[in-house]
Amino acid sequence: MSGTIRTGELFTDDRGGIAQLHGIGIQRVGAHWYAWGEDKTAGDRFTAVACYRSTDLANWEYLGDALAAGTGDLAPDRIVERPKALRRPDGRWVLILHIESADYSDARVGYAIADRPQGPYDYLGSERPLGNISRDIGVYQEDGIGYLLSEDRENGLHIYRLREDYCGVESIVATLRQQDRPEIGYESPTLVRHDGVYYVFGSDLTGWDLNDNKYATAPALDGPWSPWCDIAPSGTRTFDSQVSVVLPVDGGHVYIGDRWDRDDLAASAPVWLPLRVEEGRAELVWRDDWSIEELKK
Repeated sequence: MSGTIRTGELFTDDRGGIAQLHGIGIQRVGAHWYAWGEDKTAGDRFTAVACYRSTDLANWEYLGDALAAGTGDLAPDRIVERPKALRRPDGRWVLILHIESADYSDARVGYAIADRPQGPYDYLGSERPLGNISRDIGVYQEDGIGYLLSEDRENGLHIYRLREDYCGVESIVATLRQQDRPEIGYESPTLVRHDGVYYVFGSDLTGWDLNDNKYATAPALDGPWSPWCDIAPSGTRTFDSQVSVVLPVDGGHVYIGDRWDRDDLAASAPVWLPLRVEEGRAELVWRDDWSIEELKK
């Protein structure tokens, strides 16, 4: 029987501590969901990318650190965010990361590789994709091809095609911008396809402050993309959360977001809710508690 997810309440792992699932990346592997999260026990400075797994998205088993602090890009005075993992067609796993300096001037994408989803991952290095700055990221995969979504506030939100080895960017597929501020896009992007329609989701550029997150749709990755719409009721600031991932689950979708607490990042609460995705529309509706069993109904 699936466990209950209580919206806005912290997940506790099998060790009894707060599951560090912030800025999450998540993938289904057999009967489990594997999740990679920012370990925020040291605040915003890099400690580790923690790896967990679950059968119901409610109860989490800690598998260890997929990537730990070290030197260079991974030094403990650095910032490493938004861990997202993809499994390549050859079976190896690539962890893709937002790599930053303390003043957020580096704006790079990092890559690490492993034989198992939980790692440990070998860090390969970082880049500015095609010379563009890159902050919050998301990933998408289709027909063995990997894609990177990357926020470049000088030019917009890019959808990149990854190289065959997923360890670098090959080309730009599309660039999305805001309607009222066409010089910029949205951050914390995530992408799904449902019934032949692509949905991209993102958050406005308001720092740690929360806002009304948006989505746009298209018949193909290169567009044309629709105008942006609110995910949740206007003015709710997406129920006080920022999107990290939209996860397909058993024919439905789950919105996975963070309610950032800048004064205690390690205790930033998860806001995970069922998301209605159909006929070109996406709608987030508040639930105090729910389980993935309900998505099958």
